[in-house]
Amino acid sequence: MLTAPVSLPLSFSLFSRAELVINDSSSPAVVDRSNESIKHNIKPASTKWRHNQTLSLKIRKQILKFLDAEKDISVLKGTLKPGDVIHYVFDRDSTMNVSQNLYELLPRASPLKGKHFRTCAIVGNSGILLNSSCGKEIDTHNFVIRCNLAPVQEYAQDVGTKMDLVTMNPSVIQRAFEDLVNDTWREKLLQRLHGLNGSILWIPAFMAKGGKERVEWVNELILKHRVDVRTAYPSLRLLHAVRGYWLTNKVHIKRPTTGLLMYTLATRFCNRIHLYGFWPFPRDQNQNPVKYHYYDSLKYGYTSQASPHTMPLEFKALKALHQQGALKLTVGECDGAT
Repeated sequence: MLTAPVSLPLSFSLFSRAELVINDSSSPAVVDRSNESIKHNIKPASTKWRHNQTLSLKIRKQILKFLDAEKDISVLKGTLKPGDVIHYVFDRDSTMNVSQNLYELLPRASPLKGKHFRTCAIVGNSGILLNSSCGKEIDTHNFVIRCNLAPVQEYAQDVGTKMDLVTMNPSVIQRAFEDLVNDTWREKLLQRLHGLNGSILWIPAFMAKGGKERVEWVNELILKHRVDVRTAYPSLRLLHAVRGYWLTNKVHIKRPTTGLLMYTLATRFCNRIHLYGFWPFPRDQNQNPVKYHYYDSLKYGYTSQASPHTMPLEFKALKALHQQGALKLTVGECDGAT
Protein backbone atom coordinates (compact mmCIF):
# COMPACT_ATOMS: atom_id res chain seq x y z
CA MET A 1 0.00 0.00 0.00
CA LEU A 2 1.17 3.58 -0.66
CA THR A 3 1.88 5.73 2.32
CA ALA A 4 0.39 9.12 2.95
CA PRO A 5 2.20 12.07 1.33
CA VAL A 6 5.41 12.95 3.08
CA SER A 7 7.73 15.90 2.90
CA LEU A 8 10.62 14.82 0.71
CA PRO A 9 14.13 16.23 0.72
CA LEU A 10 14.20 17.03 -2.99
CA SER A 11 14.29 20.61 -4.16
CA PHE A 12 12.44 20.98 -7.42
CA SER A 13 12.23 24.74 -7.05
CA LEU A 14 14.60 24.92 -10.01
CA PHE A 15 11.48 24.84 -12.18
CA SER A 16 10.36 28.38 -12.78
CA ARG A 17 6.69 29.16 -13.28
CA ALA A 18 7.55 30.15 -16.84
CA GLU A 19 8.92 26.67 -17.57
CA LEU A 20 6.07 24.60 -16.18
CA VAL A 21 2.35 25.19 -16.27
CA ILE A 22 -0.03 22.72 -14.64
CA ASN A 23 -3.55 22.78 -16.05
CA ASP A 24 -6.74 21.86 -14.24
CA SER A 25 -6.76 18.27 -15.51
CA SER A 26 -4.50 15.45 -14.39
CA SER A 27 -2.38 15.89 -17.51
CA PRO A 28 0.35 18.55 -17.27
CA ALA A 29 0.86 21.04 -20.03
CA VAL A 30 4.58 21.41 -20.62
CA VAL A 31 5.48 24.74 -22.09
CA ASP A 32 7.75 24.24 -25.10
CA ARG A 33 9.91 27.36 -25.15
CA SER A 34 11.79 26.01 -28.18
CA ASN A 35 15.40 25.01 -28.12
CA GLU A 36 16.55 28.49 -27.17
CA SER A 37 15.68 27.79 -23.54
CA ILE A 38 17.17 24.30 -23.76
CA LYS A 39 20.35 25.71 -25.22
CA HIS A 40 20.89 27.93 -22.19
CA ASN A 41 19.36 25.82 -19.42
CA ILE A 42 20.99 22.43 -20.00
CA LYS A 43 24.59 23.54 -20.47
CA PRO A 44 27.01 21.68 -18.19
CA ALA A 45 27.80 23.52 -14.98
CA SER A 46 31.21 25.17 -14.80
CA THR A 47 31.98 23.32 -11.58
CA LYS A 48 32.77 19.62 -11.60
CA TRP A 49 29.86 17.37 -10.69
CA ARG A 50 30.06 15.95 -7.19
CA HIS A 51 28.06 13.09 -5.78
CA ASN A 52 25.82 14.12 -2.90
CA GLN A 53 25.73 10.87 -0.93
CA THR A 54 23.61 12.34 1.84
CA LEU A 55 20.88 13.32 -0.62
CA SER A 56 21.10 9.97 -2.43
CA LEU A 57 20.52 8.12 0.83
CA LYS A 58 17.58 10.38 1.72
CA ILE A 59 16.00 9.71 -1.67
CA ARG A 60 16.45 5.96 -1.24
CA LYS A 61 14.83 6.11 2.18
CA GLN A 62 11.85 8.07 0.90
CA ILE A 63 11.32 5.86 -2.16
CA LEU A 64 11.27 2.85 0.15
CA LYS A 65 8.13 4.35 1.70
CA PHE A 66 6.44 3.78 -1.67
CA LEU A 67 8.08 0.69 -3.12
CA ASP A 68 10.93 -1.76 -2.65
CA ALA A 69 12.80 -2.51 -5.88
CA GLU A 70 14.04 -5.83 -4.58
CA LYS A 71 10.44 -7.05 -4.24
CA ASP A 72 8.62 -5.01 -6.87
CA ILE A 73 11.00 -5.73 -9.73
CA SER A 74 9.12 -8.96 -10.37
CA VAL A 75 6.14 -11.05 -9.44
CA LEU A 76 7.42 -14.35 -7.98
CA LYS A 77 6.38 -17.88 -8.84
CA GLY A 78 4.76 -18.55 -5.49
CA THR A 79 2.28 -15.69 -5.89
CA LEU A 80 0.61 -16.77 -9.16
CA LYS A 81 -0.39 -20.01 -10.84
CA PRO A 82 -1.40 -20.91 -14.40
CA GLY A 83 -4.92 -19.74 -15.21
CA ASP A 84 -4.98 -16.92 -12.67
CA VAL A 85 -6.83 -13.84 -13.92
CA ILE A 86 -4.90 -10.55 -13.92
CA HIS A 87 -6.47 -7.12 -14.38
CA TYR A 88 -4.18 -4.85 -16.40
CA VAL A 89 -2.74 -1.99 -14.39
CA PHE A 90 -3.83 0.74 -16.84
CA ASP A 91 -6.85 -1.04 -18.30
CA ARG A 92 -8.64 -2.38 -15.25
CA ASP A 93 -11.66 -3.54 -17.26
CA SER A 94 -9.46 -5.84 -19.35
CA THR A 95 -7.92 -9.05 -18.08
CA MET A 96 -5.40 -11.70 -19.03
CA ASN A 97 -4.82 -15.23 -17.84
CA VAL A 98 -1.43 -16.39 -16.58
CA SER A 99 -0.17 -18.85 -19.20
CA GLN A 100 1.89 -21.94 -18.51
CA ASN A 101 4.88 -20.35 -20.26
CA LEU A 102 4.66 -17.19 -18.19
CA TYR A 103 4.39 -19.22 -15.03
CA GLU A 104 7.45 -21.27 -16.00
CA LEU A 105 9.49 -18.09 -16.44
CA LEU A 106 8.47 -16.35 -13.22
CA PRO A 107 11.50 -16.18 -10.91
CA ARG A 108 11.39 -18.05 -7.60
CA ALA A 109 13.33 -15.26 -5.89
CA SER A 110 13.98 -11.62 -6.74
CA PRO A 111 16.82 -11.29 -9.27
CA LEU A 112 18.05 -8.35 -7.17
CA LYS A 113 17.80 -10.06 -3.80
CA GLY A 114 20.68 -8.86 -1.64
CA LYS A 115 22.32 -7.02 -4.53
CA HIS A 116 24.18 -3.75 -4.11
CA PHE A 117 26.42 -1.88 -6.53
CA ARG A 118 28.82 1.02 -6.18
CA THR A 119 27.98 2.56 -9.57
CA CYS A 120 25.14 1.94 -12.01
CA ALA A 121 24.50 3.22 -15.52
CA ILE A 122 21.01 3.60 -16.95
CA VAL A 123 21.22 3.91 -20.72
CA GLY A 124 18.32 5.55 -22.50
CA ASN A 125 17.95 5.41 -26.26
CA SER A 126 18.08 9.05 -27.37
CA GLY A 127 20.10 9.93 -30.45
CA ILE A 128 22.10 12.24 -28.17
CA LEU A 129 24.34 9.18 -27.65
CA LEU A 130 25.54 9.19 -31.26
CA ASN A 131 29.14 10.46 -31.52
CA SER A 132 29.33 10.72 -27.71
CA SER A 133 32.11 8.14 -27.30
CA CYS A 134 30.42 7.12 -24.03
CA GLY A 135 30.65 3.37 -24.63
CA LYS A 136 33.86 2.78 -22.70
CA GLU A 137 32.66 4.84 -19.73
CA ILE A 138 29.28 3.09 -19.65
CA ASP A 139 30.95 -0.31 -19.59
CA THR A 140 33.04 0.60 -16.53
CA HIS A 141 29.96 0.70 -14.29
CA ASN A 142 29.25 -2.20 -11.95
CA PHE A 143 25.66 -2.62 -13.17
CA VAL A 144 24.28 -1.45 -16.52
CA ILE A 145 20.56 -1.08 -17.27
CA ARG A 146 19.38 -0.74 -20.88
CA CYS A 147 15.94 0.02 -22.24
CA ASN A 148 13.71 -1.78 -24.72
CA LEU A 149 16.08 -4.32 -26.27
CA ALA A 150 18.09 -1.60 -27.97
CA PRO A 151 20.89 -2.87 -30.23
CA VAL A 152 24.41 -2.29 -28.91
CA GLN A 153 27.06 -4.10 -30.98
CA GLU A 154 26.99 -1.78 -33.99
CA TYR A 155 26.95 1.30 -31.72
CA ALA A 156 29.42 0.06 -29.11
CA GLN A 157 31.71 3.08 -29.25
CA ASP A 158 28.88 5.36 -28.18
CA VAL A 159 26.67 3.10 -26.04
CA GLY A 160 28.94 0.29 -24.82
CA THR A 161 28.04 -3.40 -24.73
CA LYS A 162 27.79 -4.34 -21.04
CA MET A 163 24.28 -5.19 -19.91
CA ASP A 164 22.94 -6.54 -16.65
CA LEU A 165 19.25 -5.62 -16.87
CA VAL A 166 17.40 -5.01 -20.14
CA THR A 167 13.78 -3.88 -20.36
CA MET A 168 11.38 -4.93 -23.10
CA ASN A 169 8.00 -3.27 -23.50
CA PRO A 170 5.68 -5.55 -25.54
CA SER A 171 5.30 -2.79 -28.15
CA VAL A 172 8.97 -3.27 -29.07
CA ILE A 173 8.03 -6.54 -30.80
CA GLN A 174 5.73 -4.64 -33.14
CA ARG A 175 7.95 -1.61 -33.65
CA ALA A 176 11.40 -3.20 -33.96
CA PHE A 177 10.60 -6.76 -35.06
CA GLU A 178 7.53 -6.32 -37.32
CA ASP A 179 5.37 -8.46 -34.99
CA LEU A 180 7.38 -11.51 -36.08
CA VAL A 181 5.50 -11.69 -39.40
CA ASN A 182 7.98 -14.22 -40.80
CA ASP A 183 10.95 -16.38 -39.85
CA THR A 184 13.43 -13.62 -40.68
CA TRP A 185 12.04 -11.30 -37.99
CA ARG A 186 11.66 -14.19 -35.56
CA GLU A 187 15.34 -15.03 -36.03
CA LYS A 188 16.34 -11.37 -35.54
CA LEU A 189 14.51 -11.28 -32.23
CA LEU A 190 16.00 -14.60 -31.17
CA GLN A 191 19.51 -13.35 -31.90
CA ARG A 192 18.84 -10.18 -29.89
CA LEU A 193 17.64 -12.31 -26.97
CA HIS A 194 20.68 -14.60 -27.18
CA GLY A 195 22.84 -11.48 -27.02
CA LEU A 196 21.56 -10.73 -23.51
CA ASN A 197 23.94 -13.39 -22.16
CA GLY A 198 22.41 -14.06 -18.78
CA SER A 199 21.10 -10.56 -18.16
CA ILE A 200 17.81 -9.86 -16.41
CA LEU A 201 15.09 -9.39 -19.05
CA TRP A 202 12.42 -7.15 -17.52
CA ILE A 203 9.05 -7.47 -19.28
CA PRO A 204 6.06 -5.37 -18.12
CA ALA A 205 3.48 -8.00 -19.00
CA PHE A 206 0.64 -6.75 -16.81
CA MET A 207 0.60 -3.04 -17.61
CA ALA A 208 -1.73 -2.50 -20.57
CA LYS A 209 -3.96 -4.59 -22.81
CA GLY A 210 -2.79 -5.44 -26.30
CA GLY A 211 0.59 -6.88 -25.40
CA LYS A 212 -0.33 -10.35 -24.19
CA GLU A 213 0.30 -12.10 -27.51
CA ARG A 214 3.68 -10.41 -27.94
CA VAL A 215 4.77 -11.33 -24.42
CA GLU A 216 3.74 -14.92 -25.11
CA TRP A 217 5.78 -14.99 -28.32
CA VAL A 218 8.87 -13.91 -26.42
CA ASN A 219 8.26 -16.34 -23.58
CA GLU A 220 7.85 -19.16 -26.09
CA LEU A 221 11.14 -18.30 -27.83
CA ILE A 222 13.00 -18.16 -24.52
CA LEU A 223 11.74 -21.57 -23.46
CA LYS A 224 12.00 -23.30 -26.84
CA HIS A 225 15.55 -22.13 -27.53
CA ARG A 226 16.72 -22.16 -23.93
CA VAL A 227 17.80 -18.52 -24.10
CA ASP A 228 20.17 -17.60 -21.29
CA VAL A 229 18.21 -14.81 -19.57
CA ARG A 230 16.69 -14.26 -16.14
CA THR A 231 13.14 -13.10 -16.76
CA ALA A 232 11.34 -10.63 -14.50
CA TYR A 233 7.77 -9.33 -14.71
CA PRO A 234 7.15 -6.20 -12.60
CA SER A 235 4.64 -6.22 -9.78
CA LEU A 236 1.13 -4.94 -10.33
CA ARG A 237 1.67 -2.06 -7.90
CA LEU A 238 4.97 -0.80 -9.29
CA LEU A 239 3.90 1.87 -11.76
CA HIS A 240 1.35 3.47 -9.44
CA ALA A 241 3.88 3.42 -6.60
CA VAL A 242 6.52 5.12 -8.75
CA ARG A 243 4.01 7.70 -9.99
CA GLY A 244 2.91 8.33 -6.40
CA TYR A 245 6.46 9.06 -5.33
CA TRP A 246 7.04 11.60 -8.08
CA LEU A 247 3.63 13.25 -7.63
CA THR A 248 4.52 13.74 -3.97
CA ASN A 249 7.55 15.64 -5.25
CA LYS A 250 5.21 17.79 -7.35
CA VAL A 251 6.52 16.24 -10.57
CA HIS A 252 3.16 15.81 -12.31
CA ILE A 253 3.92 12.93 -14.67
CA LYS A 254 1.15 10.96 -16.31
CA ARG A 255 2.71 7.53 -16.84
CA PRO A 256 6.41 7.18 -15.95
CA THR A 257 8.74 6.31 -18.81
CA THR A 258 10.90 3.22 -18.63
CA GLY A 259 13.90 5.44 -17.91
CA LEU A 260 12.28 7.10 -14.92
CA LEU A 261 11.08 3.72 -13.66
CA MET A 262 14.61 2.34 -13.85
CA TYR A 263 16.09 5.33 -12.02
CA THR A 264 13.51 5.01 -9.25
CA LEU A 265 14.23 1.28 -8.88
CA ALA A 266 18.00 1.77 -9.06
CA THR A 267 18.05 4.03 -6.01
CA ARG A 268 17.43 0.88 -3.97
CA PHE A 269 20.58 -0.99 -5.00
CA CYS A 270 22.99 1.60 -6.49
CA ASN A 271 25.18 4.04 -4.58
CA ARG A 272 25.86 6.28 -7.60
CA ILE A 273 23.57 6.45 -10.59
CA HIS A 274 24.72 7.76 -13.98
CA LEU A 275 22.23 8.43 -16.79
CA TYR A 276 23.11 8.39 -20.49
CA GLY A 277 20.88 8.79 -23.54
CA PHE A 278 18.22 10.84 -21.74
CA TRP A 279 17.38 13.78 -24.02
CA PRO A 280 13.72 14.40 -24.98
CA PHE A 281 14.31 17.27 -27.40
CA PRO A 282 14.69 17.35 -31.20
CA ARG A 283 17.90 19.40 -31.05
CA ASP A 284 20.99 19.28 -28.86
CA GLN A 285 22.53 22.15 -26.91
CA ASN A 286 24.27 23.37 -30.08
CA GLN A 287 21.02 23.24 -32.09
CA ASN A 288 22.07 20.15 -34.06
CA PRO A 289 19.25 17.69 -34.89
CA VAL A 290 18.93 14.73 -32.52
CA LYS A 291 17.28 11.44 -33.50
CA TYR A 292 14.57 10.14 -31.19
CA HIS A 293 16.37 6.78 -30.97
CA TYR A 294 20.05 6.36 -31.73
CA TYR A 295 19.34 3.19 -33.75
CA ASP A 296 16.30 3.98 -35.94
CA SER A 297 14.40 6.77 -37.67
CA LEU A 298 11.31 6.84 -35.44
CA LYS A 299 9.66 10.26 -35.11
CA TYR A 300 7.96 11.31 -31.88
CA GLY A 301 6.16 14.31 -30.43
CA TYR A 302 7.83 14.83 -27.07
CA THR A 303 5.14 17.17 -25.76
CA SER A 304 2.10 15.52 -27.38
CA GLN A 305 -0.92 15.54 -25.10
CA ALA A 306 -1.88 12.18 -26.62
CA SER A 307 1.29 10.59 -25.28
CA PRO A 308 1.08 8.65 -22.00
CA HIS A 309 4.43 10.20 -21.03
CA THR A 310 5.65 13.70 -20.17
CA MET A 311 9.28 13.37 -21.13
CA PRO A 312 10.47 16.99 -20.96
CA LEU A 313 8.94 17.28 -17.49
CA GLU A 314 10.72 14.11 -16.36
CA PHE A 315 13.95 15.46 -17.79
CA LYS A 316 13.63 18.67 -15.77
CA ALA A 317 13.25 16.61 -12.61
CA LEU A 318 16.32 14.53 -13.44
CA LYS A 319 18.26 17.67 -14.33
CA ALA A 320 17.40 19.13 -10.92
CA LEU A 321 18.68 15.97 -9.23
CA HIS A 322 21.85 16.16 -11.31
CA GLN A 323 22.46 19.73 -10.19
CA GLN A 324 22.02 18.64 -6.58
CA GLY A 325 24.43 15.72 -6.98
CA ALA A 326 21.89 12.92 -6.49
CA LEU A 327 22.62 11.49 -9.96
CA LYS A 328 24.87 12.32 -12.90
CA LEU A 329 23.20 13.16 -16.20
CA THR A 330 25.45 13.02 -19.28
CA VAL A 331 24.00 14.75 -22.36
CA GLY A 332 27.08 15.30 -24.51
CA GLU A 333 30.45 13.72 -25.13
CA CYS A 334 31.89 11.68 -22.31
CA ASP A 335 34.98 12.90 -20.51
CA GLY A 336 37.28 10.43 -22.24
CA ALA A 337 36.08 11.33 -25.74
CA THR A 338 38.78 12.35 -28.19
